Amino acid sequence: MALPWTLHGDGKTVGAQEVVGPGERLSWPLTIGIGSQHVVAMFGATFLVPLLTDFPPSTTLLFSGIGTLLFLLITGNKLPSYLGSSFAFIAPITAATASAGMGSALFGIMAVGVLLALVGVIVQLTGTGWIDRLMPPIVSGAIVALIGFNLAPVAKANFDKAPLTALITLVAVILCTVLFRGILGRLSIFLGVVVGYVAAVFFGEVDFSRVADAAWIGLPPFTAPANPFENPAAVFGVLPAFIPVVLVLIAENVGHIKGVAQMTDAKVNRLTGRALLADGLATMLAGFGGGSGTTTYGENIGVMAATRIYSTAAYWVAGIVAILLGLSPKVGAIIFTIPDGVLGGVTTALYGLIGVIGVKIWLDNKVDFSKPVNQFTAATALIIGIADFTLNAGTLSFNGIALGTVAAITIYHLMTRLGRLRQTA
Repeated sequence: MALPWTLHGDGKTVGAQEVVGPGERLSWPLTIGIGSQHVVAMFGATFLVPLLTDFPPSTTLLFSGIGTLLFLLITGNKLPSYLGSSFAFIAPITAATASAGMGSALFGIMAVGVLLALVGVIVQLTGTGWIDRLMPPIVSGAIVALIGFNLAPVAKANFDKAPLTALITLVAVILCTVLFRGILGRLSIFLGVVVGYVAAVFFGEVDFSRVADAAWIGLPPFTAPANPFENPAAVFGVLPAFIPVVLVLIAENVGHIKGVAQMTDAKVNRLTGRALLADGLATMLAGFGGGSGTTTYGENIGVMAATRIYSTAAYWVAGIVAILLGLSPKVGAIIFTIPDGVLGGVTTALYGLIGVIGVKIWLDNKVDFSKPVNQFTAATALIIGIADFTLNAGTLSFNGIALGTVAAITIYHLMTRLGRLRQTA
């Protein structure tokens, strides 16, 4: 069977004004090299999520790779994207694991995947107009921002465990962003972790005891989600914390696709429904086996922008490499040796950046903050999220992210509707 890509030119060079489209590829050695760059670009963020949530990194890597290949199949090899771990899952996974165990968190991840897949089917049939109406930029920006800022106490807790290592890591991240250009500059998080890790080794903060015992090749640990019928109160009780993640994944995927469309072909926007469906199925699969939920990765857009190579063949390479890494317990054991101080330093920047992405949504869409509806939508949602307001209703617990998301949507639409009725909007 012929492979779906045509060779770009001679397969060895890309002209200054040329791009390699999704349906094209370079020679296989060069394609493998580009695919490896995508692996490095996604790696730093993908392995941080299981580390921060106490999930097995090798399992998450495996499902990340499988999810990427599934995504490419469902989108017909027309949408170059990598599915990595979504930071939107960190807070609900942490809360669910602490209150009801890892199985309940996996059930929550699966529930998010089901809802996202359903949204994908609806979008494929009806388009994205209703998403824009439900979550205009002021709302989507507030939701993304509050998720990042809500995690600030987690970053501080890890920072306090080894302040010097954390500070070295944080400074390294910042300096790498400023000092390096191109792809290296976009890998500042990964490079910062490497520098912090070296410092932690020097300070004697790294425990290598589990690395020696880990096999080079083997299956990662798999964990099944909790059975909701055995302990419905505990399992269903964590769902309110996970539901807002669906809205974030929608915003991330739609934004990612628009970004890829700007660089390649506007026709890519027609694949939004398929992309949401694919991400939903990949998230369901990860939750079923013990991995973290996935999302399309902006880090890999940076690689494409720097290389002008948008070939989906490179993403097949990246997905296969991720699967192979997931089948090495040794790799997972090495990742697990990254100490709290390094995590504290890198997440101080990373969680803040997630919040700033929400602010960037406002700026990119020129949100008018002279309007009271926008002021109250953002202000109320952010305070609820940052302070982590909590509402308990029987066995259900709604945390700051859930309540902040509800507040953003409700306040915006209520004030807009009343303003129109009173002609004050």
